[in-house]
Amino acid sequence: MPAKVFYTDSQSRSNEESNLAKVARLCDALNFKKFIKKNELTAVKLHFGEYGNDTHLNPTLVRQVINKITAAGGKPFLTDTTTLYSGSRHNAVDHLQTAYLQGFAPSVVAAPVVIADGLFGDNDVPVRINCKHFKEVHIATEINKAPALVVLSHFKGHQMAGFGGAIKNLAMGGASVRGKREQHATHVSVNEDACIGCGKCVRACPQDALSIQKKKSKVDISRCVGCFECMTVCPAAAISVDWETEMEPFMERLTEYAYGVVKGRKKRVCYINFVLNVTPDCDCVGWSDMPMVPNIGILASTDPVALDQACFDLVNKAPSLSGECCDKKGKQDKFTARWPYTLGPVQLKYGEEIGLGSRKYDLVKI
Repeated sequence: MPAKVFYTDSQSRSNEESNLAKVARLCDALNFKKFIKKNELTAVKLHFGEYGNDTHLNPTLVRQVINKITAAGGKPFLTDTTTLYSGSRHNAVDHLQTAYLQGFAPSVVAAPVVIADGLFGDNDVPVRINCKHFKEVHIATEINKAPALVVLSHFKGHQMAGFGGAIKNLAMGGASVRGKREQHATHVSVNEDACIGCGKCVRACPQDALSIQKKKSKVDISRCVGCFECMTVCPAAAISVDWETEMEPFMERLTEYAYGVVKGRKKRVCYINFVLNVTPDCDCVGWSDMPMVPNIGILASTDPVALDQACFDLVNKAPSLSGECCDKKGKQDKFTARWPYTLGPVQLKYGEEIGLGSRKYDLVKI
């Protein structure tokens, strides 16, 4: 049976059609009272954005969700986890400060912020899943222990996952640092012919796995955790992984972690995807590129696979603003066109296989 995906477009000509009003209507369609009990702590999982990124979720839209959770009787808190890479969210203190600077202060969003995996990202809970890659996954403690969960995701491109929506938000954002390492489970290599020896990768590496030797970057694979931050900063595109063999297992590991976050409590979780400012990069980068497509709208569901599939389909039907349109085989896939080595749809296919959700959906415009 197809999952219901509620949808509002981006056209607004009155106060009643503002994005604030649309978010409120989507929350009503999800019916928070079905899965949030009175006075129950409710985790609102989102990405606050790396400092310098300005296309992350809008705090005023997030506040509408908080208002609806409160009206349903819940006690909401915003939450995310520390990052594997270095940056403005690498520990809980910096992460909190970044959240406030990005507009997610309690005075704005009407809810406190809790970093779910502790000061240094090592607070987690093992969850048994018995899947192909993992028998057990490590989920951030406060996300795991929250009785109810509302997942807010900015749907956009991603350098490794192809695109990121609810599944990616659950997987990487719901895992502790140990869990993030388990998902990546690979290491980078350097093309010495292309390397210009600038040292930017060395300065960016949070594990001191890179060094300059004889004016070229070298990787200590025993220290590399596969966070790929070096790839983001390399001006010569000299750093890569073995895309042919590594991408599909990476996507499957990521999807298994998403499954682990919601295992045993699917009826206590719902999802809202904001298909606005669909940038080619994740909000983890400290900048914001131009959108790939015009703003599409906001979608919501209780099924993360159906929700991400609907968002993926709508983006690929939309006109391109950046010229990217099809993958190497001519298939309409703007994300693979932008990141040719990625396998974004694997998270949808594999998510359905392991029981995370269904790719079949009915789009219900409200």
